[in-house]
Amino acid sequence: MAPQLYLITPAAADPATFPATLMAVLNAAEVSALLVHRGAADEATYAKLAAAVINVGQGAGCAVLLEDDVALAKRLGADGVHITGGAKALKDAIGALKPALIVGAGKAETRHDAMAFGEMDVDYVFFGPIDGAADTQAGELAEWWADTFEIPAVFSDATATPETADARGAEFLALSASIWSAKDPVAAMAAIAAALGETA
Repeated sequence: MAPQLYLITPAAADPATFPATLMAVLNAAEVSALLVHRGAADEATYAKLAAAVINVGQGAGCAVLLEDDVALAKRLGADGVHITGGAKALKDAIGALKPALIVGAGKAETRHDAMAFGEMDVDYVFFGPIDGAADTQAGELAEWWADTFEIPAVFSDATATPETADARGAEFLALSASIWSAKDPVAAMAAIAAALGETA
């Protein structure tokens, strides 16, 4: 079965111009979840970007998640949060948002991390970096997790192409840099989705 797609916005997305690009990319393939990457954005810029992405993403049928900001997710009506701050931050987010909203566990860098997160009431465990080069160890961890546990795995491969895209058995494949850096992000998204569909 082909993995579901989890799309991560670029770190330096312009709140004024990015929504139109995003809308076109979401029309090119079915995307289940959308993470608004914070990067180095200040609070005001991130809030503005998040509001725009929530509007576009939810309109396209995506679950839109904010990075490490429970209060903003509640205020803007996001579908949940992606937490990268470890067990305590996850526990706080779960207490504040569940069961109404999604809480995903990021930065599962070891089997121990993943199992500790998995013992909490999380909706997924995320393997690999939000951006940056693909991580071989993350792929192995995602494969192990998907084979062993019922909580969904997200495997992040920022460099994925139609030739290399492989979710490693995870329920979700997270895409990012290779889409946004392509000359035509819409075509890049469509090509990866088509390749995953053919290999499923």
